[in-house]
Amino acid sequence: MTVGAAVAGVSRAARYGLVTSALVLGVCAGLAVVAGSVLASAATELGTASGRAFGTITAVEGDAVVVSWAAPGSGARVDVVELAGSAPPVGTRTEVAYDPADPARPLVPGAALLAQADRALSALVLAGTVAAVVLVVGAWQLVSRRRAEGRPVRTVPVRRVRVRAGLLQRSWLETQTVPPRFVPVHFDPVLVGLPGPADARLHGDPLRDRLVAAEIDGRLLHASGPVRGAEPPGRRIDNPSRPDGSAPERAARLAPLCRQLLADLPLLLPAPLVALLWTWVDGGGLASWAALTLLLGALGLWVAALRGSDPS
Repeated sequence: MTVGAAVAGVSRAARYGLVTSALVLGVCAGLAVVAGSVLASAATELGTASGRAFGTITAVEGDAVVVSWAAPGSGARVDVVELAGSAPPVGTRTEVAYDPADPARPLVPGAALLAQADRALSALVLAGTVAAVVLVVGAWQLVSRRRAEGRPVRTVPVRRVRVRAGLLQRSWLETQTVPPRFVPVHFDPVLVGLPGPADARLHGDPLRDRLVAAEIDGRLLHASGPVRGAEPPGRRIDNPSRPDGSAPERAARLAPLCRQLLADLPLLLPAPLVALLWTWVDGGGLASWAALTLLLGALGLWVAALRGSDPS
């Protein structure tokens, strides 16, 4: 089988999920490389600060303090140490860490280098945790959807509805049975021209099974979430009972993955604001804000793909 044929055999939802997962993993990898290099550099400098002494804060100069201290064998010294947070009051006695071979760069509690190493370590842990979550959820999605695909098939009349809640719009198949069930499915262009109601082959029983796949016109649509017994919250838009002649053209326009990516871009809007709040609390700078914005933006697209965003 050629690569093109293999890709064609993968569902549209799976391809979009792979694209957004790869985007998150790529951002995590880049963040891990940068954070790892910063941590390694800071660890090297911290590793040389094996000497210990005590000194006194004699002045505060912006984000730095002036420390008067004495290194054993080197006499009294006065050095400026940059801090990451608020400075202690003048006259405070503090511990001083220094390199015995080069005491000109001492460290005190709250020094900027210590905060830099701490933030780099936190970024490294965050990148690894997010990457692990994406991989585990992706594996679970693959296994659970394959299991749903193998369930007994039954033909059920359904109506396609779109529900918009906040920035996210999803497709649902409302069964025309008593009681009705709402089956969330990943978007496929075949849904655009689906009349209501229309027969669909459901893999599973919506009354019993949590996940149900649907087959429409030979296209398999995997579940984008559990079956609901109540109508999902949000603004509902029903497919027309008799789609007009423009449906095939609209379906073809919505088929490319880039169209769905563009439709999901509004989900990135909260990313810089959340990153700004996080950076302010953490005390990071512009680089921290930019890295976190990229990570949250990629996660927003990944969550949209996971929940079955609908670009129509």
